[in-house]
Amino acid sequence: MDTIVNDLLQKQSIFRVGEVLSVNGREVCIKVDKNKNLSHLLYRGEIIKNVSVGSYLNILKGFVHIVAKVESEYIKENNDVNDSYHNKNEEISRTLVVKLIGYFENGLYHKGVKELPLIGNECLLMDNSEFSLIHKFAKDDELTIEIGHLVSDSNVPIEISINKLFSSHIGIFGNTGSGKSYTLAGIYKKLFDKVSANKMFQKNAKFLLFDFNGEYSKEGVITDTKKSYILCTRNSTGNKIPLKKEDLLNPELFNILASATEKTQQPFIKRTLSFYQNVHSKKYVISYIKGTLHNLLKSVLSMPDHTKAKLLLDYFEQILPEKINESGISIGLQKDLEWHGSRSSYYTIVAGDMKFFNNSIGQSYINRLSIYRAIDDYAENGNFVDIIIKYLYIQLIEDVINNRAINEHIAPAINKLKALMKDFEKVFIIDDNADFWNNNYFVVIDLNDVNINMKKLIPLLISFKLYTTHKKTKNETLSESLNIIVDEAHNILSYESMRESESWKDFRLETFEEIIKEGRKFGVFLTIASQRPSDISSTIISQLHNYLIHRLINNRDLEMVEKAVSYLDKLSIESLPILPVGACVLSGVIADLPIIVQMYKIEKHYSPKSDNIDLIKNWIDEV
Repeated sequence: MDTIVNDLLQKQSIFRVGEVLSVNGREVCIKVDKNKNLSHLLYRGEIIKNVSVGSYLNILKGFVHIVAKVESEYIKENNDVNDSYHNKNEEISRTLVVKLIGYFENGLYHKGVKELPLIGNECLLMDNSEFSLIHKFAKDDELTIEIGHLVSDSNVPIEISINKLFSSHIGIFGNTGSGKSYTLAGIYKKLFDKVSANKMFQKNAKFLLFDFNGEYSKEGVITDTKKSYILCTRNSTGNKIPLKKEDLLNPELFNILASATEKTQQPFIKRTLSFYQNVHSKKYVISYIKGTLHNLLKSVLSMPDHTKAKLLLDYFEQILPEKINESGISIGLQKDLEWHGSRSSYYTIVAGDMKFFNNSIGQSYINRLSIYRAIDDYAENGNFVDIIIKYLYIQLIEDVINNRAINEHIAPAINKLKALMKDFEKVFIIDDNADFWNNNYFVVIDLNDVNINMKKLIPLLISFKLYTTHKKTKNETLSESLNIIVDEAHNILSYESMRESESWKDFRLETFEEIIKEGRKFGVFLTIASQRPSDISSTIISQLHNYLIHRLINNRDLEMVEKAVSYLDKLSIESLPILPVGACVLSGVIADLPIIVQMYKIEKHYSPKSDNIDLIKNWIDEV
């Protein structure tokens, strides 16, 4: 018994740093004992690092052990000590400024402030067991991955809970060359190495990575088991992402394609898609459409407004097959139609007589017109989106006739779709039988050779499709999960963009903001990586659960991180501009306190292709 007490007293006397001098909320000042100003201490043959900025202290308040982190220190001269009975060394006192971060209870570390210390409470250095406890971010029965070690102590490995990390929204930030891409690849490689052999994982887990720079699509990067869609809009040689017809018949998804405005264009698109589904539920689809077009043509030809009627006749030419003569020249479908200004009516010449279509006699001659006969050749061949565009024109003709829509409000959405068609056909294929995942749990979409408009559209379209599908299939057990990973996320999550309308930008951001706000309920999680966090919507940054932040130098980026990330302390913020390559600040719900981790390197075969070019190797001749 005496031996135990002696050991305890000896340890306490050696590990004692000082005592509490003042308490101001979470900020506590500690006066350091005179004999504890050395850089190291010796305890039982071991060299122990003494207290300094960044160290952790154990403040004893009776039986309560309060954990604090040293944020700064200063010395103060005591001018009252001026008599011969005091040592000159006592004229200067060293004071530590610490922040309370947690406490020990029942042999475990807990973050948060349960009690405040009292003035005079003893402060001790932490031993190895206590130090390990505050850096233990998983319970003993949890499955973990080891991602790295403390920058300050390579003997302290950092293990994190798989469940807590990957069932959360993750932010990985850092300037170019700071190791951001390697961290992204590293944590997912560690995960796949640990659990991918399980059949339940292969069945229930899905991971989708949007790769803007072609770093992750190469064979072997992160894992050998993946499906890569390497897209290209410069030519038709790239892969194509399969979509089903029912995907495009979803009004919300089709609105994304058309960049449709909320008040006018979206209701029109919804009516059109309902019209398409109604027509295709009938037994004789083509016959029904031909009858509809014949009736609409008669209404257009009897209109007294020449401008409106001419516009609608031009739309008929967009719907109907083109007529080509023997010389290969296109013959207009309106060549036998004329407008009579005084009668405010279209007419045609039959046996030298003018037959006006604003009366029943003239309408009996409509079936002789080229445009009428062209309706008999109507067919729904080719690309599915082309067919939908025809239905959009049919719906627009009907709406304009019935004064339900104004052409100038609707036509831009159709023109947007038509302009999109060339690029759309290069990167998408409509196939009801194709499997997007191709029996894999990990898919990479390489956007490196895709133009800027499609770079914004594809991630939004695919993320929205998968998210809405996941919401619909949600069950009570919620066994299936989807992790969407966006590298260089500022490309699609930026709130500053001059290339798109405000309404389209708002819709793009709102879609991802909904995923990050509500996705957790449906098993959908977002991982974003970016070198410019200040360009990303602050709503998205602040809703992330866990952060791995590499070196950041730009003041705007630092200010954004400081404002949005509530888990960072002053020391972590100040260390961001000077972090070494591969080191990052780990913080969030997974970590009980912010720590600086040196991430482990991954084998070259599995690492992303983001290395800098070796100029000397390519410039200097071999001797």
